[in-house]
Amino acid sequence: MVGVSCSLPVAGDVPNLVGSHQNACRLRLGLLVCDHVRPELRAISGDYEDMFHRLFAGHDEVDVVVYDAIGGELPGTPGECDAWLTTGSRHSVNDDQQWIRDLEGFVREVAAAEVPFIGICFGHQLIAKAMGGSVVRSERGWGVGLKEVEVSPALGLGNSYRVLSSHQDQVDTIPPDAEVLGWNEHCPVSMLQVGETLIGIQGHPEFDPAYSRALMELRRGIAIPEPIVEEGLASLDQAPDSGRLAEWIVGVINPDTGRSA
Repeated sequence: MVGVSCSLPVAGDVPNLVGSHQNACRLRLGLLVCDHVRPELRAISGDYEDMFHRLFAGHDEVDVVVYDAIGGELPGTPGECDAWLTTGSRHSVNDDQQWIRDLEGFVREVAAAEVPFIGICFGHQLIAKAMGGSVVRSERGWGVGLKEVEVSPALGLGNSYRVLSSHQDQVDTIPPDAEVLGWNEHCPVSMLQVGETLIGIQGHPEFDPAYSRALMELRRGIAIPEPIVEEGLASLDQAPDSGRLAEWIVGVINPDTGRSA
């Protein structure tokens, strides 16, 4: 397994990636918002863009630029930012909605332009589907609460990391030119790389335990069976490796700006 930070290019390696309006010492990270937090839960952690701003708050070199993808707002070109990142979504990548199809097309454009792209949860699955893989409603059921994901030590994340999760769809078949980077029993494709510049992460490094708890309680007995909710809530006694994942993401996008945790 090849270490991702060695295979993903830094922003300056991509032709026309940094526009004249950008500071070459900074990292312009485009956040593609694929959903919004329910109004009744926003007092806990804000909206999804707020969670991502906090996730990268320790990286002064990162400028998060927000695009409301679910509202139909997409970048003009893949080179508009140095790298791209998605939020998760309550929607499935298999839903027949125009904004999802448009975003799927943008993933392919970004891949062709060799601009770094990190897909989170919904975005992880979207990468797989856009690039020729498949996503299904998993027979393993909902994955909620804290999950431990095993990885190769060559990845730079140790032997595993812990991440908050909330999903029922999973990547079923990976695209051509893809490699599974992270796995566990519930989700065999917990992290993947497609080509040289696309990375998918099934978990939610941006979530905090309070929001994860509230989301499980909201769906208890309605969307998520009671026993799965109870198991998920019990897992919150352990802390997620959100800061370590944020460091890793920045380092993967640009090794010159990333720092070891």
